[in-house]
Amino acid sequence: MDLGTVGGMCIAFIAVALAIVIGGGNPLALIDPASIIVVFGGTIGAVTCAFPLAKTLKFHTFVMKAIFGQTADPAEAIKDLVKYAEIARREGILSLENHVQDMKDEFIVRGIKMAIDGTDPELIKVILDSELEGMMTRHMQGKLMLDQFGKYAPAFGMIGTLLGLIFMLGSMEDPSTIGPSMAVALITTLYGAVIANAFAGPIGDKLYMKDQEEVLLKTIIIAGVMSIQSGDNPRVVESKLLTFLPPARRAEILADAA
Repeated sequence: MDLGTVGGMCIAFIAVALAIVIGGGNPLALIDPASIIVVFGGTIGAVTCAFPLAKTLKFHTFVMKAIFGQTADPAEAIKDLVKYAEIARREGILSLENHVQDMKDEFIVRGIKMAIDGTDPELIKVILDSELEGMMTRHMQGKLMLDQFGKYAPAFGMIGTLLGLIFMLGSMEDPSTIGPSMAVALITTLYGAVIANAFAGPIGDKLYMKDQEEVLLKTIIIAGVMSIQSGDNPRVVESKLLTFLPPARRAEILADAA
């Protein structure tokens, strides 16, 4: 579980709840069934309309990935690739077939297997790059769905507010009802703003960050596989792959190796 994602959302919702309590408000007064139906129902309907139903039904998987998804450490991938380069250099690339079952990353396995089979280097790179692009496309679809969720929720909050104002203006005969009616009308705007800024927006941004982490990892793997396939010296392989990491992380890995 990504504690930063869960903790950040909890902090955001707790901050809003504390503001309500400190401001002297009654949290139960903010629960309005009609407003919930307008904001949640309207937003879900709009998102379902905007995307294919098969994608919409997988919305929860994108949220789960942001909360529970874990990306492998690029440093560990570099160490593994350097180790495979040493084996290939010492025993020949065909010897890697005996180590395939010990490889942790399926992306590395696919690349190494193609290298073992003698697949043309350009074709290996095309295949791995295509898989990387496909992954990026899937991730961006999830982020786009969350972005639209964050866009539609405030809009339906405003729709609910307008409906509340219309009903309020239709019953102006009793001035005592104006204040409570106005409060209820504004609740939908609150719902929409909270959904967009405490849930959809942050989760979408977290998905984007995880996508970038996976892109970096797979880019390192592609470079490593291509170096192994071309028979580069393990030190050259390590030097190539370390360039993908920040200088501080690079120095840390070299210090550990030393």
